[in-house]
Formats: sequence, C-alpha cells, structure tokens
Amino acid sequence: MNYDALKLKNQLCFPLYAVSKEVTRLYKPFLDPLNLTYTQYITMMVLWETDGLNVKALGEKLLLDSGTLTPLLKKLEAQGLITRNRSKDNERNVFIHLTDKGWNLRDEAVKVPEQLIRCLNVDPKDAETLYILLNKLLDTGICHTSHEE
Repeated sequence: MNYDALKLKNQLCFPLYAVSKEVTRLYKPFLDPLNLTYTQYITMMVLWETDGLNVKALGEKLLLDSGTLTPLLKKLEAQGLITRNRSKDNERNVFIHLTDKGWNLRDEAVKVPEQLIRCLNVDPKDAETLYILLNKLLDTGICHTSHEE
C-alpha cells in the first residue's frame, strides 16, 4: 500500500490549522488592551455590524454552537459590553445588544486589523487570493455528508 496520503506534509488540514493558530496568537497583544479574547473580538465585530441578533443567528455567523457562545456572552455581559434579553414572544429566543461601553470599544478596536496586517509577511494579492479561497471553502467546499463511506 502507498501511505503517502498519510504524510503530514501532504495534508491540507495541517497548514490551515497551523496558520489559523498562529494568526489567532498574533491577535493577543492587540486584544489584551481591549480585554478581549479572539473569540470575544470576532463576536463583537459581528455585533458592531449587526446589533440585536439573537443567539442562534450570532452562532451561525460565527460558526459557534450555543455551548461555546453562551459562556462567551456571559463574560461579555459581565464586562458591561452587551446585554442579553429574552424575547417576550418566545423565552427561548435571546437577543444580544451592545451597550454604550460595547459601542465605544469599537473606536479602540478599529486599529486592530491594521496592526495585525503589519505582522503578516504576505503580499496583498496573495492575501486576497487566500481570503477568496478560504471563503469559497466555507461557502461550498466543506463536505457535510456521512463519514461512513
């Protein structure tokens, strides 16, 4: 049998995993002054774009399940950045709203993307191509079929 397919160097998943981990690590010094983790930061970015989402819609945008999202939202609420309000029509439906403090944090966070770009040694055209390919994978390329083949 040819086991080349099992070599780490032949795996698409490993460079994706390693780069993702390293890029996320690069955010830390820029997010620490904002008192945000990376996952809290991307949550705030979604809310700055669309305030008032319910937890389900927020989870769908972030590709996070409620088990991950609920403790994260509790921490953001404890920091005074968001409020969580149950719907009067359906108590299972919880809406997330930014507080004034949450909105004000956006003014500090606006410089984070530029700070991170300076840390990456990637040609802008290559970065754009990578962005397009990764989003294409997210949109259409992830197999959602049974693993029993």
